[in-house]
Amino acid sequence: MSNDSYEDAIAGLNKLLSEKADLGSVAAAKIKQITAELESAASQGFDPVERIRTGFNHFKTEKFEKNPDLYGALAKGQSPKFLVFACSDSRVCPSHVLNFEPGEAFVVRNIANMVPPYDQTKYSGVGAAIEYAVLHLKVEHIVVIGHSRCGGIKGLMSIPEDGSTASDFIENWVKICAPAKSKVKTQCDSLSFDEQCNNCEKASYPYLIYFLSSDHYLS
Repeated sequence: MSNDSYEDAIAGLNKLLSEKADLGSVAAAKIKQITAELESAASQGFDPVERIRTGFNHFKTEKFEKNPDLYGALAKGQSPKFLVFACSDSRVCPSHVLNFEPGEAFVVRNIANMVPPYDQTKYSGVGAAIEYAVLHLKVEHIVVIGHSRCGGIKGLMSIPEDGSTASDFIENWVKICAPAKSKVKTQCDSLSFDEQCNNCEKASYPYLIYFLSSDHYLS
């Protein structure tokens, strides 16, 4: 049974309940039970392919087809004003948070919105994004945008003092901001772990900006 069928059935039962005030208590209770079961089934029947399809159709009809001049211009090329470093966290899409229109921002998203030190081997993906945005797209502004309760920063603060790791990639990546962690551990040792994480989220920015502006990235 598709989600649409579930929703139609639920709507019909709710309509029946609202229109037939004289229903017997047993009948009304049974309808409410069936409605609850249908709602539960509908919520568990998530179809990822359908979600992508309806999402694209919404974009096509509500954005693309309503603004042909914008998308016609973008088809010919891009000239974004911003290079944005943002976290991969699904809750903080920079285009939503900063209300960017298509073509306004060239976005690099990764765990904890990190900007690593210049390294042609270890961090070539980030280096390529910066090089392309700065040298080829001629972006005028670079923004590093973070957020509170960042899982990447929590992971950084949770790394044992011996530096051991529990995953193949995560800890080694967030260690980019190990200097910020050291600063927080030294200056905020009396605070709770959550408060230390909050301080580290803020303390990481000077280091990320330093890594971005030093060495060879922008020289």
